Amino acid sequence: MTFSTMVLLAAGRSITINDRILVQEGYHPGSPRSFKALIKNIFMFTAIIEGAGFVLLFLRFLQDHPWPRALFSGLFHSVSGFCNAGFSVYSNSLMGFRGDVFINLVMAHLIILGGLGFLVIGEVVKAGSGLIKGTKRKLSLHSKMVLTSTTILISGSFFIFLALEKDQALRSFSWKDKILASFFQVVTPRTAGFNTMDLTTLGTAAVLLLMLLMFIGASPGSTGGGVKTSTFGVVLAFIRSKVAARDSTHLFYRTIPQDNVVRAFTLISLSLSVIFIAGFVVLINQPGMLMRDVFFEVFSGFGTVGLSLGITPQLSAPSKVMIILLMYAGRIGPLTLLLAFSRRRALGKYEYIEERVLIG
Repeated sequence: MTFSTMVLLAAGRSITINDRILVQEGYHPGSPRSFKALIKNIFMFTAIIEGAGFVLLFLRFLQDHPWPRALFSGLFHSVSGFCNAGFSVYSNSLMGFRGDVFINLVMAHLIILGGLGFLVIGEVVKAGSGLIKGTKRKLSLHSKMVLTSTTILISGSFFIFLALEKDQALRSFSWKDKILASFFQVVTPRTAGFNTMDLTTLGTAAVLLLMLLMFIGASPGSTGGGVKTSTFGVVLAFIRSKVAARDSTHLFYRTIPQDNVVRAFTLISLSLSVIFIAGFVVLINQPGMLMRDVFFEVFSGFGTVGLSLGITPQLSAPSKVMIILLMYAGRIGPLTLLLAFSRRRALGKYEYIEERVLIG
C-alpha cells in the first residue's frame, strides 16, 4: 500500500480520503500528521537503515569475496534482514558466520529495527534529537509498549535459550559462539527466518520457545508478521489488571480502551484457531511426521518466518497448499480476513436478556 501510494503521489495523482486513512492507520493510529510526510518518512527510514546495513555488510563480505559478489551479498542481506524476509544467498543461511560477531550484530539490529515499526522508529529518532537539543519528547503508549515488549522478549528468551541448549545443541560451541548463537536465534524467529545453527539439533523445550516467538512476531506497522508485540503486551496488561482487581486495563499510567483489549484477545483466539486447523490438516496428510516438527512448520508459516526443522521438502501437495494459505492469512492478518468476509452492519439493533455462564 505504501509503495503504490508513493507512485501515485510521484505521478501527481490524488489519493482518496479513505485510502489516506487506511495507510495512515497502519502506521500512526489516530494521528493527524501530514499524510505526505508519513509516506516520505517511511521511505527515508527504510533507505537510511538498509543503506547503513549495506555498507557495513559490504565492507565485511569484501574480506571473503571479490567486490562484485560482496556488493551484491551486502545489499541482498541488508534488504532481506530489514524486511524480515529471511532469504540468504548462502545455501546454509548464515551458519557459516556463526562466530562472526560483526555480521551477527549487524543482521540482528537490521531485523530488530525492521520489526519495530516506522511509528516507533520515528518517535525514538525525534526523542533522541530532542535530548540533544535539550528538549524532552514523550513517547506514545504504543512505542513504550513495543520497546518494552521487544526488550523483554529478546533478553528473556536469550537467557532461557542459552540455559536450555548450552549443554545440548550448543555443547560443542565455544562460549562466544554459544552467546552469539543464542542471541541471534531468539532474534530471528521474530519473523526474520535466518539461522546460524542447525535447528534440528534443538530440544523440544527450545523448539516450543521459538514457536512462541514466531507466534508473537514483530510490531504493528513493521515489516514483520505474527500477532504483534503490542497485542501480546495488551493481553499481559489485562491479566495484570485483573489480578490487581482493577476494572480497567492500565499500562504506563494510561488506560487502554476496552475495544483494544477485545481486539487483542480476538486476534489471538483467531490466530490460534487458524494454526490448530492448519496443523491438524497437515498431520492428516503427513501421518508419519512428528507433531513437534509439523507445528513448528505451521507456526513458522503463520508468522511468515521461514524457519523449518527440515520437513518442508517432504510435505505432500495438499500440505504445501495449506502452508501457502497459512502464510497468506498470517501476512494479511486473521482480523483483516474476518472483516473482509463479515457483514458491514448488523441486521437490526436489539439486545437479549443477560444470563451468566460458568467460566473456568
